[in-house]
Amino acid sequence: MAGLVLYTLTVSPPCRAVELCIKALGLHVDRRIVDLLAGEHLKPEFVKLNPQHAVPVLDDNGTIITDSHAIMIYLVTMYGANGSELYPMEVVSQAKVHAGLHFNSSVLFPRMRFAFEPVFSSDTLGISDEKRDYVEKAYQLLEDILENSGHVAGKGPCIADFSCVASISSMMKVIPMERERYPRIYDWLDRLKTLPYYEEADGGPAELHGAMVANKLQQNLKNAKLS
Repeated sequence: MAGLVLYTLTVSPPCRAVELCIKALGLHVDRRIVDLLAGEHLKPEFVKLNPQHAVPVLDDNGTIITDSHAIMIYLVTMYGANGSELYPMEVVSQAKVHAGLHFNSSVLFPRMRFAFEPVFSSDTLGISDEKRDYVEKAYQLLEDILENSGHVAGKGPCIADFSCVASISSMMKVIPMERERYPRIYDWLDRLKTLPYYEEADGGPAELHGAMVANKLQQNLKNAKLS
C-alpha cells in the first residue's frame, strides 16, 4: 500500500469521505495537504494531476483518480474484500450505492457549496434565508431516503453513507437541524459515530470546517463595519 498518495485537505467534505473509506479498509496512505485558501490547487504541478484543480486526488503508483466518489469506488474495488458492504458487487445493491453517491454529488454537496462558497469568495455577510431554505430541503430529502433502511443505500454503512455524512456534518454546523424535525438523520449520524474511525476522519474535521465558516462570517462583518 506504500504506493498510495492522497492529495487532500483535512476540512474538505469530499476528502473526509475518502478518509472514512481509507480507514474502513485499513489502508496505508501518504497524505499530501493541498491548501486551497493559499491557491496551491492552482499550481501547474497540481493542475497537471487534476485539470479541475480540486481535491481529493489519488495517485496509485502513477494511476491518477480524481473525484471522491470515483476514488472510493476504486479503493474498495482494488483493495477491499469481494462482496464488501462498502461497495457491493451485486448489481441491484451496487446501483443503490451509485444512487446515494449521485444524491450527494447532485444535491447535498452542491447545496453546501451554494451556501458556503460566497463566504470566502465574495465576503458575504451572512447566509440568506433563501440559501438556508435550499439546504433544509436537502435535509428533508435525506430524511426521506433514510426511511427505508436507516442507511443511504443498504442495511449498513457504505461509501454512499461516507459521502453524504461528510457533507451533512459540515452543513449542520452552520445551518443547524432540529432532532425533532429530522429524527432519522440524527439516528443515522449516531450509528455512524460508533465507527471507531469516525471522529478522526469526519467528526473533528467537520467541527473545524464549521468553525472556519463561522469565523470568516465574523471577519466579513468586522471588515464591513470598518469600511
